[in-house]
Amino acid sequence: MTAPGQPSQHQPYPNRPTAGPPPYGPAQMPGATVPAPRKRPAWLVPTLLGVGAMVAICCGIGIVGALLGDSKPASESTSGKAPAAEPARTDTTPEPAAAKTSAAPKKTTAPSPAGPKSYGVGDKVRGGDFEFTVNGVKCGISQVGDSFLNHKAQGSFCRVNITVKNVTKSAHLFHADGTVTAEDAAGRTFDADGEAAIYGNDDAKGFLDEINPGNSVRANVFFDVPKGTKLKTVTFDAGLFTFAADAVVTL
Repeated sequence: MTAPGQPSQHQPYPNRPTAGPPPYGPAQMPGATVPAPRKRPAWLVPTLLGVGAMVAICCGIGIVGALLGDSKPASESTSGKAPAAEPARTDTTPEPAAAKTSAAPKKTTAPSPAGPKSYGVGDKVRGGDFEFTVNGVKCGISQVGDSFLNHKAQGSFCRVNITVKNVTKSAHLFHADGTVTAEDAAGRTFDADGEAAIYGNDDAKGFLDEINPGNSVRANVFFDVPKGTKLKTVTFDAGLFTFAADAVVTL
């Protein structure tokens, strides 16, 4: 038994729930007051909804404008004028070929040796110890000499008038027969006729002439050739005892 005024062993403690979990939130102390929940302003929700609607409308209009925007070029839409048409090209010059990646090596050719100088009638040409000049040529001569002393040609004579000058420092003997030869267009070579030179020259010039240095002799050299033949060149032999080249004159 319990004494009056004392709590019983099975009597619950004051302000303690008899069963179930503790209430949500922090435990309330005996005698404490619970604050009332804070209320939102009545205008906040409608304002937020209105702002969201405006943003959605503006974004939608921008996207639609970008999709359905002006199809004109930017330069035309900004300036308002169409760009001037590019003039047609009138240049028909072909485009230059593309440059090669590796330049081809340049070919170097050695200069061709100069050929022998060609001499003609009236030119002075050196041949051995003498300087020769062809003064003139005449063909179709049947005989040389006079009516008593003469020499007839087998075919016809071609007469070549030459000047021979000694250009050395000593006297030399000149003989046309064996020194001067002629050639026609067919390549046939003709020797000088020494007997015709005796009848066709005054004082037998051109026949064993001893010419001193600086002196010269003018003589006629005759070639007995077939009738109708025309000479092409006259060659002056430089001699066996010299390294000089023969002198060739083109008629």
